[in-house]
Amino acid sequence: MTLFTTEKAGLPLRRWILDLTASALLILVSIVGFWPTFAGPSYLPAAIGALLLGLAVATVATWRRWGILIVTGLTIGVYFVFGGALALPHTAILGVIPTLDTLQRLAVGTVTSWKQLLTTVAPVAAADGHLLVPFLLTLVVTVLTASLALRLSLVAWALLPAGAMLVMVIALGTPEPAFPVAQGLLFAVLAVAWLALRQLWAPQNAAVSVSEVDPSRASHMRMRRLLAGAAVLAIAGGAGVVSSAVAAPEQPRHVFRDVIIPPFNIRDYPSPLQAFRKNVRDEASDTLFTVSGLPKGSRMRIAVMDQFDGMVYNVTDGGVDSSSAFGPIRSNMSPDAEGIPVTLKVEVDEYRGVWLPDAGSVSEIDFTGDRAEELRRTAYYNGDTGTAVVTSKLTKGDAYTVDTVIPADLDDTQLADVQFGKVPLPTQSNVPEELTSLASETVAEAETPIEQVRALETFLADGGFFSHGLEGEVLSRAGHTSERISTLIGGDQMIGDDEQYAVAMALLAREVGIPARVVMGFYPDEDKEGEAVFTATGGDVHAWVEVNFEGVGWLEFNPTPPEDKVPNDQNTKPRVDPKPQVLQPPPPPQEPVDLPPTLPDDRKGDDETLNILGIIGAILAIGGISLAVLAVLASPFIVIGAWKAAKRRTRRQAARTADRISGGWDELADRAVDYGARLAPGGTRVEEAATVAATLTLPQVTTLAQRADAEVFGPSEPTTEDVDAFWTEVDTIVGGLGKEAGFWKRTKARLSLRSLMGGTAVSAGLQNLREAAVARVRREPGTIKSSNSTTTSTSPESETP
Repeated sequence: MTLFTTEKAGLPLRRWILDLTASALLILVSIVGFWPTFAGPSYLPAAIGALLLGLAVATVATWRRWGILIVTGLTIGVYFVFGGALALPHTAILGVIPTLDTLQRLAVGTVTSWKQLLTTVAPVAAADGHLLVPFLLTLVVTVLTASLALRLSLVAWALLPAGAMLVMVIALGTPEPAFPVAQGLLFAVLAVAWLALRQLWAPQNAAVSVSEVDPSRASHMRMRRLLAGAAVLAIAGGAGVVSSAVAAPEQPRHVFRDVIIPPFNIRDYPSPLQAFRKNVRDEASDTLFTVSGLPKGSRMRIAVMDQFDGMVYNVTDGGVDSSSAFGPIRSNMSPDAEGIPVTLKVEVDEYRGVWLPDAGSVSEIDFTGDRAEELRRTAYYNGDTGTAVVTSKLTKGDAYTVDTVIPADLDDTQLADVQFGKVPLPTQSNVPEELTSLASETVAEAETPIEQVRALETFLADGGFFSHGLEGEVLSRAGHTSERISTLIGGDQMIGDDEQYAVAMALLAREVGIPARVVMGFYPDEDKEGEAVFTATGGDVHAWVEVNFEGVGWLEFNPTPPEDKVPNDQNTKPRVDPKPQVLQPPPPPQEPVDLPPTLPDDRKGDDETLNILGIIGAILAIGGISLAVLAVLASPFIVIGAWKAAKRRTRRQAARTADRISGGWDELADRAVDYGARLAPGGTRVEEAATVAATLTLPQVTTLAQRADAEVFGPSEPTTEDVDAFWTEVDTIVGGLGKEAGFWKRTKARLSLRSLMGGTAVSAGLQNLREAAVARVRREPGTIKSSNSTTTSTSPESETP
C-alpha cells in the first residue's frame, strides 16, 4: 500500500499531503470571490466539486506518471461526466445523469458561458447556467496547480495558475469585492507558508541536518524556523489589515462587467412624459395592457420625475441631490411599507417601452411567460419613487405579477397639522421667473402645508381649461418646456392637459419650498373604478403631482381641470403685452429657449461614453482565454487529425501514379491498423490483406491487394482514371469500417497513434519493450536474469521497468 501512495510517484507522503492541501486552500481563496456575483453560496457545490475532481485528476495522473495528453483527455472526460450534475443539474436526469442537451450545453458553454456571465446583470442566478464558469475555471486551474506542485521541485510554478485564477475571479466578478482584505492576505500567507515548508523539506536541507547536525539540534533549528516564519506572517498580516483599514481605496475597482455592460444609467432613456401627447393621439383606443386586482381609487404608475432643466421633467438615477436610486429587482423591496397588501397581475398587449407599470410600494415582481428570465435579469426598481424599468423593453405577450402595498387614503383634516417631509430633490434650473412671484401670491393666505398644496391645485384646476390639442379641439401645444409653461401661465386663458398642468404645479410648489414631483401613469374613469380587470388604453394616460408629508409619504394631487371644461373663447393666442412682472417669452419658431450652453450635456453622465477600445479589449481577452483553454484541451486531437490528413494528402498527390496506388493501399492498411488489425512489418500486400480480411471481416481487400500489385508492377504506369477508381474503392472500404463500428470504437480509431508510429524508431522501441515483457512473463515469477550475471532479485525496485 505504501508503494501505491508514495513510492511509485517518488514523493514522500507528507509532500503529497502538503501540496494537495496547499493547492486546495489557494483555489478556495479564489473561489470565495464569486460570492457577490451569485449573491450567496449557490455556486459553491459546483466550484468545490470541481476542486475535488481536479485534485483527483492531478493525483491519479501523477501517481501513474501520465503525460499531458492523457491528463488533458481525463480532464475533458471529467468535465463532461460530472458537469451536468454540478453545473447544469436542471438539465440532467434526476439532476445527476447528463442528457444530450446537457452535453451540448457543456460543449458550447466552454466558449459562451463567459460572455453570458458578463452580459447578465449581477447578481446572476445559478439556474441560468452561470455555474459553468466557476466549475470550468476551478477544474482547469486545480488540475494545473496540483499537477505542477506534485511534479516539479520548484513550487513557485504552481503559484502561477493559482494566482491567475484569483485575478480572473476578480475580473469576472463585480465592483464590490467579497472579502478584499482577508482574501488577498490569506492567499499571500498560504503561498509564503507553502514555499517555506517546501524549502524546509528539500532533500539538501535534510542531508545537512542529518550529516552535519545532531538530530536534536536539527529539530530545534527547524522549530525556530517555523516560529520565525509564523511571526513574520503574523506581522505582515497585521500590517496589511491596519493599512487597508486606514488607507481605503479612492476609486472603485474596475472589472470586465463594467466595460462590457456599463452600470445601469436611467439617463439612457428619455422621459416618458415627452411621449404623453403621442399616447393620447395615437393610442387612444388601443389596449396597452390589462391589470387584474387593482383596488378602487388606485393608479398604475409608469414613472416618477423629479428633475426639471428647462426642457424636460425627467427621471433621475439617485445621488446626493436626488430622491431616486435604481437597483436590480429582488424580494421584499419595500419592507417598511404600510397599507393594504395587494397582488396585481399585468399582461402586456400593445404597450411598448422600458417603463414597467406598477402601483403602490412594490415588494416583489415575478415575471412569467417565455421571456421571464430575460425580463428578470434586466429589471430595475427604485424603492423611493416606485419606478420600475426593464431595459430589454416590454412587448406583447409579456406578463408579470406585482406584490405591492397600497397606502391608505388620508383626508385634509388628518393632514392639518402635518408638515412637509424633508427629502432630497434635484435642483431645478431654467424655471420661468414669473413662477416665483405667482407661487408666493397663490399660497400667501394658506396657513398649513396641506392648504398651500390645495391652493396651488385649485388655482390651476379651477382657473384653467382642458384640451389635448387634437383635431376638433382648441389649440393646445404639446410639451412642457419653460417656454410652454410660460405660455400656459401668461396666456389670456390657461389651456393644456395633464402634461402641462402637472409640470406647472410641481414647479410652482418647488419655488415655495414644497417637495413635489410629477408622476405619469394610467387609471380608469370613475365609472370603471373597482372593476376586476382594468384595460389600460392611451385614453387612460394621466399625469399628476405627488407631495411629500412628514411621516406620511408621498400623496397624490390633481391640478388638471376636468376634461369637459373647455374654453369659451376659441382665441388661444398668448398676450402680446403681458404683465410687467412676467417675462415676454420668445416666439418658439424664431428662437429656442435661452438655455446654458452646457444644457444638452446635462443628460450625459461622466461615465456614459463607452470606451470602445476597452470593450474590444475585454472581448478579445475573454475570447482569447476561452480559445486558449479550448486549444489546450483539443490540441492532442487536432495534432493527430492533422498528422493523418497530411499523410493522406502526400500519398494521394505523389508524383508517380504507381506511387499513388501504393499510397492508397497504405492508407487502407493504416486505417485497418487503427481499427485493431495487427500487420506484421515487411509483409506483402496479399499477406496484409489476408490479415485485414480475417481481423475486420473485409474479404474484398484481398481482391484490392491483387489489383494494387497488378497496377504497381504492371508493364505500364496506371492512368489517372485508374488511380481515382482505386482511391474511391479505398475510401468506400474505410467508410464502411466507420459505419459498422460503434461511436467509441470509431472515436478511438480516429485518435489512435498506432498507424502514425508504424515503422518509426519509437515503434521499434515499443516493439522491443513488448517482446521483453513477453519474455519476462515466460520466466519464473519474481526472477530477472541479466546477460552478465545470474543473480536473482525479488525486490520491488528491481522489478521496475
